[in-house]
Amino acid sequence: MSEQHTVELSIPEIEADNLGYFRWGRIAGQVLVTNDAAEWAFFSEDEFAELITGKIGEGHSRFDECKEKGLVREGFDLDGFALKVAQRNRHVRRGPYLHILTLTRRSDGEVDMSSETAQQIADLALHSMSPAMTFLFQGDGADPLQNFTMLKELVETVQDRNTQTVGKTLRFVVASNLTAMTEEIAEWMISHDVILRTDLDGPAKVHDANRETLGGVTHADAARWIEHFNKRYVDLGRDPKEAHVDVRLAVTRNTLEAARAVVDEYVERGIRTIHLQPLSAARFDDDTWASIGYSADEYLGFYRNTLDYILELNGRGVDVSEGTATAYLTKILTTEDPGIVDLQSPNGAGTCQLAYDVDGRVFPCEEARVLAAAGDSSFELGPVNELSCAEIVRHPTVRALAAASLLDAQPMWADCWYKPFSGVSAVRTFIEQGDIFGQRHRSTECRGHEAILTHLFEKLANQDDTSVAEVLKRWAETRPPLADDRRLAPF
Repeated sequence: MSEQHTVELSIPEIEADNLGYFRWGRIAGQVLVTNDAAEWAFFSEDEFAELITGKIGEGHSRFDECKEKGLVREGFDLDGFALKVAQRNRHVRRGPYLHILTLTRRSDGEVDMSSETAQQIADLALHSMSPAMTFLFQGDGADPLQNFTMLKELVETVQDRNTQTVGKTLRFVVASNLTAMTEEIAEWMISHDVILRTDLDGPAKVHDANRETLGGVTHADAARWIEHFNKRYVDLGRDPKEAHVDVRLAVTRNTLEAARAVVDEYVERGIRTIHLQPLSAARFDDDTWASIGYSADEYLGFYRNTLDYILELNGRGVDVSEGTATAYLTKILTTEDPGIVDLQSPNGAGTCQLAYDVDGRVFPCEEARVLAAAGDSSFELGPVNELSCAEIVRHPTVRALAAASLLDAQPMWADCWYKPFSGVSAVRTFIEQGDIFGQRHRSTECRGHEAILTHLFEKLANQDDTSVAEVLKRWAETRPPLADDRRLAPF
């Protein structure tokens, strides 16, 4: 007969009336406390016990910090706290500021956006309440530059009308695989402040292997066009920190095995931001995904190792940052909203971003458009010529997506320590789980948020090496403007 042991547990008497509302979790041997204003603080176990039992009051070494961050009731500034929360959530009152236009489609025959449709999209977009907006032009199975005539017409029309009547801050981005790029198009883009976004997947061996599956130009051609644009910006006297090609990385299984070589390629070419994001399995057939894809755990292991290497390079004096971490850090270390719809609660589908197919159908986000292309039009909002911005944000589908992505109302999400710094896409949840509400413990998006945020907070908690925290703070301070074109999917 086995020997029995008794363990006595001491349950602290929580002084709830003395506390502000907060969430907590354990990271790096400490207790991390966060709240709805995205304030946060680390406590030792003893300090946390003092906090929840009401022993952190006037005269305690942590009292002033706890009072300022709203963690205790004594001296709580309700109006100031409300302003912080409002600042963090101002996206809900901005109106759509990210407009994603598919100019050409080659996946099911040759289809290009017409002039009439483009003009209707311009009308709709410019009536958004947002004082700043981004137009992101893309192709479906093709380079959007194959419909350059329409790109040129739309950009010039929007710029002209905006100058004459609207007065918004505009940003134009073309996501091109460079197969249709020419010197003439390049010069037009540069002269009209249209940003080129393109892929460079690392050294030639990795990039060229990826492009056999993903399409696009060779490593040599991609590098040549990136250098061409960046050199022209310098020749025109523009600041390279502001005017440069937005280079992206397609992470495939090839990339997982060459992480350091990919980073070294970017550094060697003077590219100062590396955007690590996983591919979406929903965009590929089963055979292709089996060839280039990976599991969530494989990607997150790759992400942590690659981020650590980038931080290691910063420690050696190399100025290079990682885009996904920077988006999170903006929410963690500043009072700003980085404008990333996937980190908003509720998610900005339909309220902050809209996606337009070549035929003028409007969707609340790009994932919804891709889903429709696969045969499921559940989230289609209607034709652009029959909608207004006011009708879109009040659309039953948009309202349902907002309700399903409001983390405060979702079981498990509402109580999670990283809730203030994350978000969830209800459309992505539907694709993964067949329900826009879904279940947090089954969400790969949730796993991605938790893994990356845990890794970042472990860095911030390291008091033995504050140099890493200083690098992360510098990244947060060099964030992009709010009218940003980026979506972020941690997985």
